[in-house]
Amino acid sequence: PRTLFYRFSGSACCHPMSDLQELPWSQVNFVACQLFALFAAFWFRIYLSPGKTSPDVRHAFVTIFGIYFVIFCFGWYSVHLFVLVLMCYGIMVTANVSSIHRYSFFVAMAYLTLCHVSRIYIFHYGILTTDFSGPLMIVTQKITTLAFQVHDGLGRRAEDLSAEQHRLAVKVKPSFLEYLSYLLNFMSVIAGPCNNFKDYIAFIEGRHIHTKLLEVNWKQRGFHSLPEPSPTRAVIRKLCMTLVSLLLFLTLTKSFPITCLTDDWFVHKANFLTRLCYLYIVMQASKPKYYFAWTLADAVNNAAGFGFSGVDKDGTFCWDLLSNLNIWKIETATSFKMYLENWNIQTATWLKRVCYERVPWYPTVLTFILSALWHGVYPGYYFTFLTGILVTVAARTVRNNFRHYFRSSKALQVAYDVVTWAVTQLAVSYTVAPFVMLAVEPTISLYKSMYFYLHIISLLIILFLPIKPHAHIQRQPQTLNSINKKKKD
Repeated sequence: PRTLFYRFSGSACCHPMSDLQELPWSQVNFVACQLFALFAAFWFRIYLSPGKTSPDVRHAFVTIFGIYFVIFCFGWYSVHLFVLVLMCYGIMVTANVSSIHRYSFFVAMAYLTLCHVSRIYIFHYGILTTDFSGPLMIVTQKITTLAFQVHDGLGRRAEDLSAEQHRLAVKVKPSFLEYLSYLLNFMSVIAGPCNNFKDYIAFIEGRHIHTKLLEVNWKQRGFHSLPEPSPTRAVIRKLCMTLVSLLLFLTLTKSFPITCLTDDWFVHKANFLTRLCYLYIVMQASKPKYYFAWTLADAVNNAAGFGFSGVDKDGTFCWDLLSNLNIWKIETATSFKMYLENWNIQTATWLKRVCYERVPWYPTVLTFILSALWHGVYPGYYFTFLTGILVTVAARTVRNNFRHYFRSSKALQVAYDVVTWAVTQLAVSYTVAPFVMLAVEPTISLYKSMYFYLHIISLLIILFLPIKPHAHIQRQPQTLNSINKKKKD
């Protein structure tokens, strides 16, 4: 119903800033926890550094603080988090390595889905004041990530793994303390992001930065010792971005609420071009809450010394291993694919590793379905992801058929980039609007007012333009066995 849309518009799973105006105390708890976590992270890096403290003490500290934050923010609802963690650790210990990934995946996703359903039927379609679903979604990602990596390390032959799977494979099942620390550490338990188990253990044991430097052949570049890069500059830069995002949220988002898209003026009086532009502005105004939450979470991890990704081509130390978004690339994206690759990066990586690269059929469709299930059971999510499937396939088809015609000169390339930027931004706004609206009626009202134009155009493109067959073939990662065969040939 429309009343529900007006009540809960602007909210969605896994973005704790979603309804600040209506749920002040839960948002205050979130911000307070994250700011406290920021100071705790600095203290942890300085006073409980690997050189001064054993890994067990570091594991225990981050776990205890993480459990406290969860209880402080979500009260007794945090029990759901602990139940899921304990159930999946039981699977980790008892299940056969050949099936451990399947059991962990289905148990974690089933429990998460039950909790999503309960939030609708028990709490009348609303977002809880203490919405525990965000941390539960992050924990689900980590549980399944670890289960697949243990399966790769203990249940598959090395030559059958891709280079990335081989690098991330876990060859020893984690201890109970390591498991709890990975899933419930205070740096990521509230707002994420998801990360790889081997990276996390290397961070706890003090090998994280040196491992990344060795991966880029630091010593072969003329340097004789491994430095200790400080994350302070990266943290300050990200905190400045969170402050700007918060100011935009408190001003721009209030000025252009999502409810404007169902106003009588928008639906019945504005012309089509005005609706296009206004939809873009409203959806732009909905972004700062995501920018705030994800950038702050990234800063917390960096402050603890986690998130070092190596050295760029200019020799600058990078702290973006755990970054969940690249704002510049999002706002300048010239393709639907580029936009998605830079938005909620760690979730996109998770979907790729547990679904897209592993399923034998319809990888794009199944990945969108898994993404929708993971986000929740609100109808708006399914409108967005089903529309996303159409738009993704259509955009890929257009790109494969026409892009090469515009690469012959700089002027044509610039023209192509400008047009594709505008088309991408408008297409994303149209596609993700139901994700923020949640309910059926406002979504249908919006799409009717837009004449379902993007659905129709996407279908026509898919029906009448040839689809290049090589896209599906190239998605499969090369295994070490196939790489070795090519070397021999």
